[in-house]
Amino acid sequence: MKAYKVAELLKFEELQQDILVRGWVKAFRQNRFIQLNDGSTIKNIQCVVDFERFDESILEKITVGSAIGIEGGLVESQGSGQQVEVIAKNIVIYGEANPDEVSKTILQPKRHTLEKLREQAHLRPRTNTFGAVTRVRSGLAFAVHKYFQEKGFYYINTPIITGSDAEGAGEMFRVTTLDPVNPPTTDDGQVDYGEDFFGKETSLTVSGQLEAEVFAMSLGQVYTFGPTFRAENSNTSRHLAEFWMIEPEVAFCELDGNMDLAEEFIKYVIKYTMDHCKEDLAFLEQRLLQEEKSKPQAERSEMSLTEKLNFVIDNNFMRVSYTEAIDILKNCKPNKKKKFKYLIDDWGADLQSEHERYLVEKHFKCPVILFDYPAKIKAFYMRLNEDGKTVRAMDVLFPGIGEIVGGSQREERFDVLTQKIADLGIDEKELWWYLDLRKFGTAPHSGFGLGFERLVQFVTGMTNIRDVIPFPRTPNNAEF
Repeated sequence: MKAYKVAELLKFEELQQDILVRGWVKAFRQNRFIQLNDGSTIKNIQCVVDFERFDESILEKITVGSAIGIEGGLVESQGSGQQVEVIAKNIVIYGEANPDEVSKTILQPKRHTLEKLREQAHLRPRTNTFGAVTRVRSGLAFAVHKYFQEKGFYYINTPIITGSDAEGAGEMFRVTTLDPVNPPTTDDGQVDYGEDFFGKETSLTVSGQLEAEVFAMSLGQVYTFGPTFRAENSNTSRHLAEFWMIEPEVAFCELDGNMDLAEEFIKYVIKYTMDHCKEDLAFLEQRLLQEEKSKPQAERSEMSLTEKLNFVIDNNFMRVSYTEAIDILKNCKPNKKKKFKYLIDDWGADLQSEHERYLVEKHFKCPVILFDYPAKIKAFYMRLNEDGKTVRAMDVLFPGIGEIVGGSQREERFDVLTQKIADLGIDEKELWWYLDLRKFGTAPHSGFGLGFERLVQFVTGMTNIRDVIPFPRTPNNAEF
């Protein structure tokens, strides 16, 4: 007998006499009505059991959480709430679930906090919320690849273990096979990384950008989409120690082209997901609405989830220089009345989320791209402008979240890049290959980085980034 997914059966226009559906029991009422879900959709399919036809030993194994298969006919539903249902002819028990054990878990059919769900991350994909988030995440990931492949980009895999710090922040996880208690040392008492596995000090990557530039300068346009790591001790709803990054790099592309690419890409992947994950997004919108009701009026979002997503798709992104943004922020009411946590006094300030959200949500009322930032607050690889004090950087700002994309035109001039590296005290030997790239047909090139979980967080409306990745890695937490 052919097995079907629940999502398929719910879309059938013709009734079927013989089908097999398999999944996990969500509810079993009156010894007659089974709500079955297999993860293919947020919706359950109702399976009707004539309990007089089945042995009691089978029926008592049909409990919440158990895995079963039902053979039967797909018929028009007699009850309300569903168009079709399955009339069970045969029931297969694949795996039992003890009701006493289920009552101690999040499989128990009642509302659980997101914190509770994180404590049982091995079971939370079975919940409606996390099932919906996971399907949306999958849709977004597919849309990322679809967009770049359609645009002629090549997908490349950059190293996870690296000897260079692309961001220059130094917040990296070390990779070593040396004895942590008694490592080998040099004559001056320092750890001798020459004895380590790679013969040098290595870490988990914070970005694949530098390596992606290598391939962009050969293949024209490439992108990476893989895991990155930050040893940043930030216990916030917006930070993870392990997350996924989308990083395109394009040769012969300057800052304006980079901004065009970021805007078109973001609109595409959000539109794709809205078109292909409608049921899950509708559920998440209602979930967010209920969550908002529990907040004080002043803290509630002015837009629903759908309105936020359309806000991005339907509006042209406003392009504003950092200097202009600073002037707006210095003179705005929240700054003058000291409502900002971080007050804006002078040019050169590093903008915080509250400033970015003010620009998007209150001042311009559309997504914003800020560009030409002070060189002192940006990374060494960004192209220096003619004024000598700003770089061709750009950040894309969204409602409710602030910065979602960070990018720049890269510094392609060998002498300028060498000087910037020296000024920052970065060891030139570690980046000899990156500098070398500028000797053989250097050209303007640009790219950006988009933290995938931030994007998933925005599209799903989830307020904590730990709820949009299967197994979050955060300070003091590497469970599961």
